[in-house]
Amino acid sequence: MISELHRQHRASEFKQFLTTIDKTVPEGLDIHLVCDNYATHKTPAIKAWLGRHPRVHLHFTPTGSSWLNRVERWFGFLTDQMIRRGAHKSVQALESDIRNWITGWNTDPKPFVWKKTAEEILDSLSRYLQRTSGAGH
Repeated sequence: MISELHRQHRASEFKQFLTTIDKTVPEGLDIHLVCDNYATHKTPAIKAWLGRHPRVHLHFTPTGSSWLNRVERWFGFLTDQMIRRGAHKSVQALESDIRNWITGWNTDPKPFVWKKTAEEILDSLSRYLQRTSGAGH
């Protein structure tokens, strides 16, 4: 897990993170990042940076579909296993604990494996939407 902690989430911090990823991933490999539709990810500064780094490709999840982004599940693990269980006396202590948790994760990473096929997921979503939209009533 390549990570950085920033107290703000502006284009400048996102660009710094992109630079870290670019420097960390071996040259010759393309980089594909799945992002949400947060405006910070689409600013002119980010588009210009991407133009200068053609191996980096951003892919955006549809609005309201964060479940497609596996990093959201990873943040769930971080929240459940460390943030909610911890007592942090300061922002610095919280940041330190997060960094330590990430180091532990990277020591013994657990790959995410889809349990269902795309068809099963889409069928389930379709059934849910039919139930909740009031269709047929």
